[in-house]
Amino acid sequence: MNKKILGLATAALLSLSMSLQAAPVTIKFSHVVAENTPKGQMANEFKRLVEANEKLKDKVVVEVYPNSQLFGDNKVLEAMLLGDVQIAAPSLSKFKKYTKQLQLFDLPFLFKDMAAAEKFQQGPEGQELLNAMKKKGLVGLGYLHNGMKQLSASNPLRVPADAAKQKFRIMSSDVLVEQFEAVKAVPVKKPFSEVFTLLQTKAIDGQENTWSNIYSKKFFEVQPYITESNHGLLDYMVVTSEEFWSGLDKDVQAELKTAMDKAIALGNKVAAEKAESDKKTIAESGRSEIIELSDEDRQKWVDIMKPVWKKFEKEVGAENIAAAQKAGE
Repeated sequence: MNKKILGLATAALLSLSMSLQAAPVTIKFSHVVAENTPKGQMANEFKRLVEANEKLKDKVVVEVYPNSQLFGDNKVLEAMLLGDVQIAAPSLSKFKKYTKQLQLFDLPFLFKDMAAAEKFQQGPEGQELLNAMKKKGLVGLGYLHNGMKQLSASNPLRVPADAAKQKFRIMSSDVLVEQFEAVKAVPVKKPFSEVFTLLQTKAIDGQENTWSNIYSKKFFEVQPYITESNHGLLDYMVVTSEEFWSGLDKDVQAELKTAMDKAIALGNKVAAEKAESDKKTIAESGRSEIIELSDEDRQKWVDIMKPVWKKFEKEVGAENIAAAQKAGE
């Protein structure tokens, strides 16, 4: 009788072990924007590619949570380290707590255009920066573009002196503080969600952002001037936890990385197309005058902001700055 009970117990444990092994890995992908944005489309494409992959069938389930349904960008990395979310894509400025090297991407006029940024990110230095937070438990899977930043304001900005004493909203970034102080402007750290109201009520005079953000958040409706400065980069890093990623079977990890690379490529294509179309829509609206800088005037902005690089050279790495410059040649 005892042997029979022991046999049944062993069989039950074996069955439980097999069912646990067969349980799929759940990946919660949390982001803060709508599903029709480049980031939203990228996340949904990743989910679609994983679901369509026969090698991942019954092994991985992807759940996408847009619009901060799970976490905002300020909390998602902490949640990731606790295992509450597996993938996120915060802006590069959000990682300062975990590494100062990524401040590189906030440096003004470092990248000539998106092609230069892409070349650097895909090069050895850019790829190495994906691992800059590994010791803190975070691993980068790739870079997702939003675009180059422009300056919008209540008054026309043609030369640096035009920005003096004007209040500009910025993300929480020490580099961006120095950037605006270099032109004697007043940087104001405020959440992205408050920017429209701050502009509308004239609590601030201007802000910096990409064409897609200026359009989607309707900043152009309350800002009569937009200077096409292309002075900075607004990109994201798709990130996961080192513990989660290294715990995956190597074959599963490889398939997920391939799916992510393809999804990011789609997101970056959408971002480039959206930047062009949104700029065109803003111009055609007549609500905001787009100021195109002459080479001479743009150089004045470059000359006055470029010294900011030196202030952060030790933190971001002189070799990284050099590589970023070379990418634009």
